[in-house]
Amino acid sequence: MAGSPVQVTGTVLTTRRVDAYHALTVVAPGIADRCRPGHFVTASVGGPNTSMLTRRAFAVHDVKPDYGGTVELVFGVRGPGTAWLADLRARDTLDLVGPLGRPFPLPRDPCTCVLVGGEYGSASLFALADALQARGCRVDFVLGAPSADRVFGALRARRMGETTTLTTEDGSLGMRGKVTDVLPGVIADARADAVYACGPMDMLRGVTAVAVEFDIPVQVAVEERMACGIGVCMTCVLPVIGDDGVTRMVRACTDGPAFRGERVRFEDVGTIPFDALGAPGGRHA
Repeated sequence: MAGSPVQVTGTVLTTRRVDAYHALTVVAPGIADRCRPGHFVTASVGGPNTSMLTRRAFAVHDVKPDYGGTVELVFGVRGPGTAWLADLRARDTLDLVGPLGRPFPLPRDPCTCVLVGGEYGSASLFALADALQARGCRVDFVLGAPSADRVFGALRARRMGETTTLTTEDGSLGMRGKVTDVLPGVIADARADAVYACGPMDMLRGVTAVAVEFDIPVQVAVEERMACGIGVCMTCVLPVIGDDGVTRMVRACTDGPAFRGERVRFEDVGTIPFDALGAPGGRHA
């Protein structure tokens, strides 16, 4: 059942370390049965008396029907909020809102798709792979990170994908280099029809450039910091070109996180381009 997001107090079922990352499985009925590949959730961190007021956003890695519905989140510790989450144990509770955002659009007909993941960004690609394969699509994976302990899901990708290519910048796993170094070869060998990508913004920019070179569509799930996740706080805005050719500052949390890669002005992320609609001294409606 797809539908509007819900807020639930979920019970932590399991916690585990996955190399450099933490995986948290939370019993969250209502969220689990609404989730589609590419959706995310926000979690309240720090407990009831915390000074950390903003929620943290996480892509959903896995959804299962167990216990009425569970969601699994994968994250790295980046600050006090994620450190608090990493300390949670089974039977602790977690306030979640979801599913949020726009999920990945799926092709109407069977085709060949290359799924590209950077670091723990690859966590959201496995549900997508399931959905694509259910539609008769071929799936090939390209996963990369700076080092082996930060590549997420290599074994699962090898089980699911027609092919799986791994890269690390230090050469500790797979090919030495970045995903963009091997992506042209994977697209050519697979005769890919489309690319999906999730990971750091620099990686998404590079993956988009490769897909544009091959003239195939690319969907990217952007990683922008989100404080509210529901379109109120405006911390996650980025410049995206609309169907009419006009650049607008859109919210990754409500208009994304999945966008057509060639429409995202990656070189201008973090700024308001002078030609964006409503920009100071720029274009106006």
